[in-house]
Amino acid sequence: MKVSVMDYGVGNLHSIAKGLERAGATVEVVSDPALLLGSESIVFPGVGAFGAAMDILRPILPELNKHIVDGTPTMGVCLGMQILFERSEESPGVGLSAFRGEVKKLKSRRIPQMGWNDVVPEADPLFEGVPRGAQFYFANSYVCHPEEDVAVAKTEYGESFPSAVRKGALCGVQFHPEKSGPPGLRLLANFLRIAEESK
Repeated sequence: MKVSVMDYGVGNLHSIAKGLERAGATVEVVSDPALLLGSESIVFPGVGAFGAAMDILRPILPELNKHIVDGTPTMGVCLGMQILFERSEESPGVGLSAFRGEVKKLKSRRIPQMGWNDVVPEADPLFEGVPRGAQFYFANSYVCHPEEDVAVAKTEYGESFPSAVRKGALCGVQFHPEKSGPPGLRLLANFLRIAEESK
């Protein structure tokens, strides 16, 4: 499976690219969003802010939305999950709108959430083989509030929120699997398997 990882122009994409490669993918990091339109599968990494990421993607927004909604396997990580939704309190303007719902600021006394936390999954292919009680690494101030039944895992931090969502081969995780050791690597491998099976 060839995966296109979007480079928003900030941060180090080495970890997510290496994690996907270790999980069995062929990875291409792309800085021109137009290249996503011909991609076999897409990963939006967890780097940057909602508005800045969407500024880069906005010139091809209708075409990119169609490419994803039509079934291109896609995973959003942290910020990458958030931009898959319609809108965010962090920035004005629309997201990719692949999931219905809004991104809101975490209701917690301490923000951002930084570090390891529990992820309580449902029985879903995205978490197949992930040990019960496995923790994942978070770094976020905002969380997603879906307006459709897509949550496949929940986490508590000041409030209960969906920490993973899935609709077919369209997946989002609020945590960083690439920084979460063997459970994170297994989750990335599961995404690749879901992507392969969707073809």
